[in-house]
Amino acid sequence: MQLMRLTNWIVSVIRTFALAALVPALMFALSGDSKKDPDQIGNRDVGAGVNFYSLEKELALGKQLAQEVEREAKLVNHPAAAEYINRLAQNLARNSDLKFPVTAKLIDSDQVNAFALPGGFLYINTGLLLRAETEAELAGPIAHEIAHAAARHGTRQMSRGQIANLASIPLIFIGGLGGYAARQGAGLAVPLGFLKFSRGFEQEADLLGIQYMYKAGYDPTAFVDFFERMAALEKKKPGTLAELFRSHPSTDKRIQSAQANIQALLRELPQYVVTTSDFNDVKQLLAASVRRPKAAPGETGPTLRRSRGSSERVEDRGDAGDQDDRPTLNRHDPTLESFAENAHELR
Repeated sequence: MQLMRLTNWIVSVIRTFALAALVPALMFALSGDSKKDPDQIGNRDVGAGVNFYSLEKELALGKQLAQEVEREAKLVNHPAAAEYINRLAQNLARNSDLKFPVTAKLIDSDQVNAFALPGGFLYINTGLLLRAETEAELAGPIAHEIAHAAARHGTRQMSRGQIANLASIPLIFIGGLGGYAARQGAGLAVPLGFLKFSRGFEQEADLLGIQYMYKAGYDPTAFVDFFERMAALEKKKPGTLAELFRSHPSTDKRIQSAQANIQALLRELPQYVVTTSDFNDVKQLLAASVRRPKAAPGETGPTLRRSRGSSERVEDRGDAGDQDDRPTLNRHDPTLESFAENAHELR
């Protein structure tokens, strides 16, 4: 009798707690889904939902996890390369819904991968940068990871796991040791949950990431171009993509969804940023450091792609005020000219 009362009490507490946690998500759903409106970027709460972590706790958790990553990973510390990747991430973050300051660092790894920790801590493998053919292609995966951080997918997913773990507690009392083993085998609340997201969260990160790179002025179709090439590369040379990268939704469906979102949600702009000389210089530096052929030198300024049907010349664009919402294009940094000579510093 006492065991039955205890079990009923636990179930009641769990139900009450879970319903209370669902209130923010319900309120957000009733207010209308603004996640598909890029004009609302920065004025919407894309991270609404069940979350047991406050913003302050999430930031503290992210710092702790970042320290763990940096104890194990080999970071690229070349000042110009580190500054470039952080500057690119900052530009995307300014055009996102992120509520945390972003910190982006390069990891010396040939695998094509990038990941975001709670609190806005981003890590990009050099393999990802080297496989990207343009800055817009590099911006796509980084924007995707910024979307994970902006939507607070890490702590939201861990919160879901904790609810499921709490819901399995009665198994200990009802099933004895067998129930305890079942709960342990569920493996719901593990650190990998901060990195390996549900299919729904991955799809949402694609949706938001495409909007962020578009808002920052990049050609959103570069997102599709990059993943099409990566899918072909993975088939040709399995293992090129990191395990977590391969665990994302199937590439074919991902590409189809991205194409549909670009067509339905984004207005075509007269011009987009495709690449910059800084991207080409940093790629050349990294390629030299791993004894790969150097990339062809780029233009001294950013490469712009005109949309189909636009007759307006880039040089003749009118009032600069029309571009207030567009990112400021970074001019060529003279210090990058000596990158290849200093490539040994990356080793």
